[in-house]
Amino acid sequence: MERIRHIASHVKGFFSGPSLGGRIFRYGGNQNIYTQGEPADTLFFIQEGGVRLTTRTKTQPSAVTAILGVNDFFGELCLAGYPLRMSTAITLTASSIRTIKKEKMLELIRNNSKAANSLVAHLLSSVKNYRDHVADLLTSTAEQRLARVLLRLAHLDEDGPASLEIPNPSHQVLAEMVGTTRPRINFFMNRFRKQGFVQYDGGLEVHQSLRKILRKPKNRL
Repeated sequence: MERIRHIASHVKGFFSGPSLGGRIFRYGGNQNIYTQGEPADTLFFIQEGGVRLTTRTKTQPSAVTAILGVNDFFGELCLAGYPLRMSTAITLTASSIRTIKKEKMLELIRNNSKAANSLVAHLLSSVKNYRDHVADLLTSTAEQRLARVLLRLAHLDEDGPASLEIPNPSHQVLAEMVGTTRPRINFFMNRFRKQGFVQYDGGLEVHQSLRKILRKPKNRL
């Protein structure tokens, strides 16, 4: 895992450079990038902002399957031969996203070991994140899931700064990410604010102290 982190630490410098090609597009908040079922011939790299992926079935409503941030890829299943999008991608906030043609990325992987290693590191990390996301849904309370979502949106790692400010997401969007109702999000966010875990000042300031919520007993309420 340390090897994966070491490789992934070089992703931003390489994939944000002109050597990658592709085009950079800027999106507003809550803007659709692609829809499940559309043809898949490009993949994407987040340079600024964040994206949520949702998946639906014929019998179930859409569910959030991933929350992505700076230096994350998405849409990469096209490299494995999937002809259609398996999810819907929507921006969380104003975002800057590099769009890369499938053929261009395959060429890079064949001819550039750094690109190949970086992509492999991302894919292995994604597998772990999806596994953790499913485990979180099964074992964590809605309050803990909300805390994890806010920390992820702020890109606030345990060894990061004491706090970071992000654009204030709507409580409806947070409810969809967490898998609960908007009134419960309102309740939890007010409690977080009173406990000093978050602050509102134009944007939303998320504090490391929010991790205390993750250490609470996971009684499913």
